[in-house]
Amino acid sequence: MSLSNPSQVLLRNSELLIAKAPLLINLPEDGFIDAYVELHQPTNIHCFNTNFIDYQALLNKHGSKVNTTFASFYQSNIHHDLVIIAFPKSKAELNFTLAMIAHCVTAETKILLVGEKKGGIQSAPKLTKEILSNCQKVDAARHCLLFVGFFQPEKLSKTFNLADWFKKYQLTVEGITLTIASLPGVFSQQKLDTGTELLLSNLPEKMSGNTLDFGCGAGIISCFIGKKFTDTRLSLLDVSALALTSAQETLTLNGLTGHVFASNSLSDVKEKYQFVVSNPPFHQGVKTHYQASEEFLAGINKRLTKQGKITIVANNFLRYQPIMQAHIGETHVITKAKGFTIYQAQLSSK
Repeated sequence: MSLSNPSQVLLRNSELLIAKAPLLINLPEDGFIDAYVELHQPTNIHCFNTNFIDYQALLNKHGSKVNTTFASFYQSNIHHDLVIIAFPKSKAELNFTLAMIAHCVTAETKILLVGEKKGGIQSAPKLTKEILSNCQKVDAARHCLLFVGFFQPEKLSKTFNLADWFKKYQLTVEGITLTIASLPGVFSQQKLDTGTELLLSNLPEKMSGNTLDFGCGAGIISCFIGKKFTDTRLSLLDVSALALTSAQETLTLNGLTGHVFASNSLSDVKEKYQFVVSNPPFHQGVKTHYQASEEFLAGINKRLTKQGKITIVANNFLRYQPIMQAHIGETHVITKAKGFTIYQAQLSSK
C-alpha cells in the first residue's frame, strides 16, 4: 500500500518523530511504520486503533514486532515520549482521545496531530486549548496539516472514566421507549437519525430467532427489535470499538442481552440468521465505504437461514437493489421517504 498523504507529511518532519516509545493512534497500515523504523529505530512502537480493519491490517503486517491494541480506550503502564494522533472525523472524539492517554504521557511528551484539511484539522488549536499548550501548525502539504503540542498536566485528570463520556438520551418509536448510550464519534450520538427511524417503522411484521444488526452503531435498531419482538436472539456487529462499547451499554440500559462483536464486513460472522437488519455504513464520495456495504449485501446470502429475510435502509442514490436481487432473491421497495428507501429481500430457495 502506498503512503497516505498524512503519513507523507509526518515523514517529511522526521526530526519530530524521534522517540523511544511512540504511540500511534488510529493510523492505518500504509507503510508508515516500516519507514519510521528505518529512519529512527524506536525501541517500542505501540499502535492503538478503534477501527477493526486497521487493527487487523497492522496485526497481520507486523505481528508481535509492534504492540497493537483494538479497544474503545487505551490503557498502558508505559509512559510514551511521542503520541501521533490521526485527526478523527468527529471533533468530539479528539478530546476523548487526549483524555484517555493522560495517564501515559508527561509534560514533555510531544503530541502530533495530523490529518487532511477537509477533515477539519485546522480547528485543532481551538479544540485542544484547554488540554494542550502551544498547539501550533508546523507543516502544511499534500492537502494536510500537522500540529504539535504538549500536555498541560494540571488541566487533565490522570484517571480516565469511560462512563463520563457516554452521551445518553431517550427516544420513543411506535410507543417503545429506549435509552441510548453513545461515545464520541459513534453514529447517531445525539439523536435518532432519519434513515434509522424510517427503518424501525418498516420492519417485518413478525420477527423471531437469530437476528443480526449489521453496522449496529449505538445499538438502537437491536434494542428496538429486542423490545418489540421478544423471541429474537440479538447479534450486533460493527467495525468500531467505540460503537461496540456503546451498543453493549445501550443493551444493558434497556435490560437486553446480545452478542456484540467486531467484524470486517462479514469476516467474523459465523452463525446463520433468520433476520438481518441494517442501516449500512457509508460515506458519500469515499469509494471503499460503498464497497464494504456492497460486499456485505453480496455475501450475506451465505449467512441467512432458509427463507431468511434482510431489511435495509439506504439513501435514494445508492443502487443496492440490483445487488440484493442478484445475490439474495427478489427485492422489494417497501417505502420511500425523506431521501431514503427501505429494501427487503428474502433468500431465494434456488
